[in-house]
Amino acid sequence: MPAANVRAHPSAPPAAHDPAILLAHTAHRPYPLPHGAWLMYQSWHDLLFIHWRVAAAQLAAHIPPSLRLDTFAGQAWVAVVPFWMSSVRPRWLPAVPPMSRFLELNVRTYVTTHTGDKPGVFFFSLEASNPLAVQIARNLFHLPYMDARMTWDGIHYTSQRTHQGAPPAHFRARYAPTGPATTTAAGTLAHWLTERYCLYTTDRQGTLLRGNIHHLAWLLQPAQLALEENSMLAPYSIRVPDEAPLLHFARRLDVLVWALEPVGAEG
Repeated sequence: MPAANVRAHPSAPPAAHDPAILLAHTAHRPYPLPHGAWLMYQSWHDLLFIHWRVAAAQLAAHIPPSLRLDTFAGQAWVAVVPFWMSSVRPRWLPAVPPMSRFLELNVRTYVTTHTGDKPGVFFFSLEASNPLAVQIARNLFHLPYMDARMTWDGIHYTSQRTHQGAPPAHFRARYAPTGPATTTAAGTLAHWLTERYCLYTTDRQGTLLRGNIHHLAWLLQPAQLALEENSMLAPYSIRVPDEAPLLHFARRLDVLVWALEPVGAEG
């Protein structure tokens, strides 16, 4: 990870799960694994879901017409999600620091296709502290990754967008877990928000693409948050209510990522 972007960083993570172990556990998935071989491996650490209820109209204006905003009991949600990544590597190569380890902060909501299959995630933006990772992700996965100056010392997380031509966006917060980790129950809001196994995006021609992922079921903890600054939603004119956000913390999640596929393709 570029030292210029990181003031401090947690100690080295424990050994990553063998992909074969992840692939052997699929009963928690809402639909089968995709066809074909996975493309990338990555581990997510010290992740905090910060969710707010918002008016659906605020989000729908930013969703491609080929997607439909997904809601829970009629309510739309938006999230800001800080974390850091390690062990990022293609299937055929080992992880190579500093490319394999960097900070990420994303803004997301929840969508599905107009046929209602495979509910997934739609990203408004994804900040990352590694410029090379930003360029690869923008070109390979057609995702709105942004360069940012970011720090995380195990308690305090900061991000300042530096991406050329992009509107400014800042995030500063202190957060920590406050209780034991548990899996979520099907039918609950926490399950609906987090147990999603694909993302949606579009390419330059407007083709709707799906990116499948796989991981073990989320182990989530209650959390506390001191939100010092957050303008991540401002570029989209998304206003959140004057109420405490819904918080879920995850210490670690190992993830397999598949190549993008046009929606309608098998897998």
